[in-house]
Amino acid sequence: MAELILHHYATSPFSEKVRLVLGHKGLAWRSVVVPMIMPKPDVVALTGGYRRTPFLQIGADVYCDSALMCKVLDKLQPQPPLYPHTDRGVAEIVAQWADSALFWAAVPYTMRAGAGPMIMARAEPEHDTGLPLPERLKAFGADRAAMMGAARTGGPADLKAQLLTYLDRLEHMLADGRPFLLGSLVSIADFSAAQSIWFIRMAPPVAELLKPYRKLVAWYERIEAGGHGSSSRMSGDEALQVAQASAGRFAPTELDATQGFAAGDQVFITPIDYAQDPVAGHLVGLDANEAVVERTDARAGTVRVHFPRVGFQVKKPAL
Repeated sequence: MAELILHHYATSPFSEKVRLVLGHKGLAWRSVVVPMIMPKPDVVALTGGYRRTPFLQIGADVYCDSALMCKVLDKLQPQPPLYPHTDRGVAEIVAQWADSALFWAAVPYTMRAGAGPMIMARAEPEHDTGLPLPERLKAFGADRAAMMGAARTGGPADLKAQLLTYLDRLEHMLADGRPFLLGSLVSIADFSAAQSIWFIRMAPPVAELLKPYRKLVAWYERIEAGGHGSSSRMSGDEALQVAQASAGRFAPTELDATQGFAAGDQVFITPIDYAQDPVAGHLVGLDANEAVVERTDARAGTVRVHFPRVGFQVKKPAL
């Protein structure tokens, strides 16, 4: 198996979700630390413009969105499974809720409750801009405002009310003594929910909210105990060289002709919620679960960029 290269940064919640999955699977991986904010020249060279963190690189195949990344990892290393067959549908539904509703209550509330300086203090040294902390926070806020576009979250009071409601729901899911959210087996639902609890815990004053939820805290500590697997650092330049050297040796793809597109069509793939930066390429794979485009970059060479169908739009250029 080609090396697993995770492009991430320390305080990214979705990165933590994938790091925990890598630990659960006992996988070795290479760690490429990307900037928290734009510009991200190495990222754009590999993804074609997709700017969310993290993404997974395997040779010249680039996988975007943590939901797809986790499915890829589960296929590469089936045991222990992320999608126990008895609860697969429920697991994916709960994971989607955790990646959206829970995330968009927990993370904005934590930041607005004063955690910003604590989060920024954990930034990796290689991406330290040297700016004073207030200026770094201002730059981060401007970057995220541009990323969000017209999307909006509630005010602090609304976010707190939502978050407490969601924490209460999770506590009730664990009330019967089960070790994991859906029962005796850990699943993708656990890792998707754990990322938000992890983010809250990075800010001790905000983490006081978690104290009444004793079963939830114990559950999170069970998930956290799995660690992150075995990682070693790799530079962005080295990752680009891996992509260049791997061109032509791509993961197999399928194109379902009933989807309304043909192999080789020029298309744009764009997230439908936020960070709506389109990725252009020639379509080489499309089915109910995945869309894949091939593109060529002066630095990365020819790469294939993979996206899930859920949460993304595939569109031909306007005539």
